[in-house]
Amino acid sequence: MSKIGKKSVTALLLTSAVTLAGCGWLSGEEKENIDPPVDVTMVEEGENLDDLEQDQTAAESTQPQVLYLIDENGYVVPQTLALPLPDDMAVAKQALQYLVQDGPVSQFLPDGFRAVLPAGTEVDLDIQDGTAVVDFSEEFKTYNSEDEARILQAVTWTLTEFDTIDRVQFRINGHEQTVMPVNGTPIGETASRSDGINFDNSGIMDITNTRPVTVYFIHQDDNTKYYVPVTKRVSNQVDNDIEAVVQALVDGPSLTSGLLPGLNSNVELLEDPTVEKGRVTLNFNDGILGSFTSMIITEDTLNSLVLSLTEQPEVESVSILVNGETEAVTEDGDSLAEPVTRPENVNTGSF
Repeated sequence: MSKIGKKSVTALLLTSAVTLAGCGWLSGEEKENIDPPVDVTMVEEGENLDDLEQDQTAAESTQPQVLYLIDENGYVVPQTLALPLPDDMAVAKQALQYLVQDGPVSQFLPDGFRAVLPAGTEVDLDIQDGTAVVDFSEEFKTYNSEDEARILQAVTWTLTEFDTIDRVQFRINGHEQTVMPVNGTPIGETASRSDGINFDNSGIMDITNTRPVTVYFIHQDDNTKYYVPVTKRVSNQVDNDIEAVVQALVDGPSLTSGLLPGLNSNVELLEDPTVEKGRVTLNFNDGILGSFTSMIITEDTLNSLVLSLTEQPEVESVSILVNGETEAVTEDGDSLAEPVTRPENVNTGSF
């Protein structure tokens, strides 16, 4: 599976951006810098230069990191947090430590989110040939049973954000775990993103004739908006994985999920998608547009599409046609004639 920040590393969607250039969406077009950049610090009236310099120093000592946390609805959701640069450990190990409840993540948690690992859990980490071997202390076994699958998913998806990690092996006090310790949820020898996240099996009568795909839907309320990865099952009669992802987006989330779709129900592909050198080309009908009177594709539609499609291992960027034409634009008027790549970070809180 692809990874947020790991796919299309020309570069979290994620970052839930409003604009292509300003918030993380990148196109294949490069702009030439005529003059060299100049560092200029503007001081507004009433501001203190020393305070600004301290803020800049603090910003330089942090880095964005995607952590998978649990929201108030029980979904495992990526959140990009500005974490301090570690000086005595690997960044991946630090990410694990920031998954521990009542730990250092407490001051960074977005409203409505909580960490996933039981308080007091200690972790060790060794990365070998793409496998992250995670060794938890005995406190790991003290989680609530209803959080078991969430913990498995959050640890796996957080670690596989890193380029060097494709799969995760779980251990407790040096002993390999092939099932989770409370309810016995299967892990196998290793866990990976292909195992899924936030499962939605609604409407599936015969699971044997389906397969999983992970797509991104939207959580939105009066105060927040973010994208939630959901693993749905699609019919094996749709043998093209790209078409299956688009169909899952069109079908939308279950009615009881509390999530919103990014695509309208009348969206259709006019021809079979093609993938060449990591770029998938999709030719949609007018249903992909936010309005039939303009060629605008909304940020929600664009974000849901790109996040979902770049979860496919062969896809690094998405080229969108409407009725065979490349005239579509974003809500800010930026052209979508060039392919759109997945941003490095997701759900930063900027919309």
